[in-house]
Amino acid sequence: MYDDGDGPGVAAARLTGRTATAERPLSGALAEVTLDDGRAVMVKRADTLEAARAEAAGLRWLAEAGSVRVPTVHGQDTHWLVTDLVPRGRPSGNAAVELGRGLAALHATGAPAFGAGPPGGPREAYIGRAPMRNVEGADWAEWYAEHRVLPYLRLAVDGGTIDGGEAPVIERLCGRLPGLAGPAEPPSRLHGDLWNGNILWGADGDAWLIDPAAHGGHRETDLAMLHLFGCPHLDEVLRGYERTAPLADGWADRIGLHQLFPLLVHAVLFGRGYAEQALSTAKAALER
Repeated sequence: MYDDGDGPGVAAARLTGRTATAERPLSGALAEVTLDDGRAVMVKRADTLEAARAEAAGLRWLAEAGSVRVPTVHGQDTHWLVTDLVPRGRPSGNAAVELGRGLAALHATGAPAFGAGPPGGPREAYIGRAPMRNVEGADWAEWYAEHRVLPYLRLAVDGGTIDGGEAPVIERLCGRLPGLAGPAEPPSRLHGDLWNGNILWGADGDAWLIDPAAHGGHRETDLAMLHLFGCPHLDEVLRGYERTAPLADGWADRIGLHQLFPLLVHAVLFGRGYAEQALSTAKAALER
């Protein structure tokens, strides 16, 4: 399975300095490893060194804010990342409110610029299994169009997922973004890939965030991702957020703008259904 002769237990031992006493595969890329001090850790095999570096740096950057629960990084190397294992529980309204408060505080911690990556992370980062370049910009609308939306539109067209004749609707929306983006806000420290699968509801009663595509961005982007794929107790998450850091007027009308990037990423990775959703989202935004 591991063509370099390595494996989760060997990697965990190397990166933690402890002996691995047991390992249990969880998926093709994940394994639970028990160490000789009784701790259980999560061991993840990344596709590339850059992917492992980006995830480790993102987790550390989020943890540095001290506002959201993230697994501690115990080590990372060429293909492997070792973190705390989060015992799983059930989502609750109270945990959702606290998650909202934590996200608001995380965002308020800020970032040096839109597109700024975590310290120690690579410029050529990832969102899930897709490449994501961390290029800095001063204006959110211009940066978002140039470095998030249009690169994936080009990939979708080149791959045949979006027809060349369909692309102009998204290009027109990019041209109008400065007038649609709402009040200017400073760069926020984002998780960057905040869909429900990257939230673990822990047995300790807290919500934990995993697998970030962390970067400096607009805080509405993380919230738009929660809306895109659903989240348990989303109303409570938003209630906790707004009590801590109220959102600008009209933010709900801008959700589609912020969903355009992840929809195009999914169109490139998973096909036409997401492309059609991206196109309809762009059309709806232009009609507002």
